[in-house]
Amino acid sequence: MLVTIACSELEAQISTMGAELVRLRDRNGHDLLWDGNPAIWTGKSPLLFPIVGRVRNDRARIMGQEYGLKQHGFARTSLFGVITKGEAFCHFRLSANAATRAQYPFEFGLDVIYGLEGSTLLVQAVVMNAGRPVMPVSFGFHPAFRWPLPYDGAREAHEIRFEVPEPEPTRRSRDGLIETTPHPTPVTGNRLVLGDHLFDTGAIVFDQLNSQLLSYGVPGQRSIRVAFPGLPHLGIWTKPGAGFICIEPWHGYADPENFIGEFAEKPGIALIGPGEVRTFEMAISLATV
Repeated sequence: MLVTIACSELEAQISTMGAELVRLRDRNGHDLLWDGNPAIWTGKSPLLFPIVGRVRNDRARIMGQEYGLKQHGFARTSLFGVITKGEAFCHFRLSANAATRAQYPFEFGLDVIYGLEGSTLLVQAVVMNAGRPVMPVSFGFHPAFRWPLPYDGAREAHEIRFEVPEPEPTRRSRDGLIETTPHPTPVTGNRLVLGDHLFDTGAIVFDQLNSQLLSYGVPGQRSIRVAFPGLPHLGIWTKPGAGFICIEPWHGYADPENFIGEFAEKPGIALIGPGEVRTFEMAISLATV
């Protein structure tokens, strides 16, 4: 089922499957999200929970036992319930059940709330630990924006501008895991000029990120601003030649190649105590670079 919300500047559609944002349009009807062409990649903006990326051999060791967990976790392929809906907001929920416990033995609640105001879409994911053990979790957003955007400017003129310079080395993926060898940052100052060659070996992973805000588009033209307060990692990815660029704020990332420990000890993991909640949020806004 699709749920539609709208305000003066934006319209969004969210699927109950995965609580996934599947369409985002401006007031003139321009689509900002990738269309999910199945010949290339079916995703549009999946939510990544309780892992980001892959765990080694698709198996996680949790409290001494092994559990099968596929890439990016099970939230994106789970049916969420609709808790409430208004003209410009909607609220979805996924709770632990027999299918999730077979992969991830924790009593969690995952609430996803979408709200539109003016030219901004705010997405909040609220993770609750309803059990007794401390709950290790990763969470990530994975929006695929059109490349090029439906405004003036050639594909090769698009760039990402970070809030502040990003001089730290980045990581790359190999067979879905994170290489231990660092790569020089492709960012010059705070500016990343986009080109297919950047992604010949897969996603660019910023595991030492300084920024919590960036803009994407052609300088001087209508663009997209992505804010992700409190999320310390970022992935940028496309399939070379495809018509999308994924800008992915994360808390956590795939297993490093040399990691063989407990899931709770994995780099980037958030630990949520009994009865506690943790909120992960991302705001997508229309702006001018």
